[in-house]
Amino acid sequence: MEQTQELTLVARKPYFDLPTACPICLPVYIYLKLSQLPFTLEFNSIYPDSDQIPYVEYGAYVAYNNENDGVIERLKEKSVIDLDSDFQAMPEWISVKAMIDSWLADAIMYELWLGSDASVADKIYYSDLPWPIGKILYLKQVYNVKQRLGITKDNAQWREEQIYKRAKMAYEALSTRLGDQNFLFENRPSSLDAYFLGHALFTLQALPETSMLRGKLLEHDNIVRYAEKHKMEFLEAGSSSSVPQPRSSPSSSAQRRGTWNWSSKPKGKPKREKTEEEKKFKKRAKYFLAAQGIAVLLFLSVMGRGSAEVELEDDDEDFSYD
Repeated sequence: MEQTQELTLVARKPYFDLPTACPICLPVYIYLKLSQLPFTLEFNSIYPDSDQIPYVEYGAYVAYNNENDGVIERLKEKSVIDLDSDFQAMPEWISVKAMIDSWLADAIMYELWLGSDASVADKIYYSDLPWPIGKILYLKQVYNVKQRLGITKDNAQWREEQIYKRAKMAYEALSTRLGDQNFLFENRPSSLDAYFLGHALFTLQALPETSMLRGKLLEHDNIVRYAEKHKMEFLEAGSSSSVPQPRSSPSSSAQRRGTWNWSSKPKGKPKREKTEEEKKFKKRAKYFLAAQGIAVLLFLSVMGRGSAEVELEDDDEDFSYD
């Protein structure tokens, strides 16, 4: 694709020696890097519960995370960036994509919200919020993740074993598929490399050393080499420092991007008319704190607990999970 308009990725802030610490944002960042097209990286810390982030702006077009299977699929559909056109009909492609999209995605979700303490999620999503709001939003997300993964008080241990068993199987299959190549398919980059590299780098750098998922990944030397190689090429190239500085606001990120600016684009860019989706998205800022305050009260009312350290699984049994 011949790029005629500027690409801008809006993601969550950097941490853990990663350009963005969000496990959903990181694959999009890597996908853009694999495309070898210049882009601007900006950060948004205002909406920790928004499913629209990450999003990519391309001229007047905006690809949001919550549309049609995510940002990467939207960029492919609109022919903005498509690295997969030669691979998608391959049977192996379909099976590898299924493993990454389901088994590994579930494993990261479990580790981030249920398998470790709150410190990792707090650094990524809530550290810029007042403590009570951040804590309640974290607990609410834990509850939502349990629903999504179908975890109840009665099946919690079985589901944990199943999630880690599937992750182990996925790592074994992907390690065999990768071998000594630089990429998963025909030694050329694809969206599956972006998703898997994002998963591997987040697992290795953001999760604690006690993480079961991290331990299972470290059993495969070629996957670790694969992640480290591309980290050096795409994440650290041209950087004089590997320690990113947290940003709190997208409006000031362009002026303070520092060592994490890989774009060759000028700092300023012409303004364009905002889409209806963007207007709705930005309008939320006015009501954010009030809405989260209401969410706190509703959450505490539903859960029937006054303690911030509540265990959310105690009253799950009456819910039906698909």
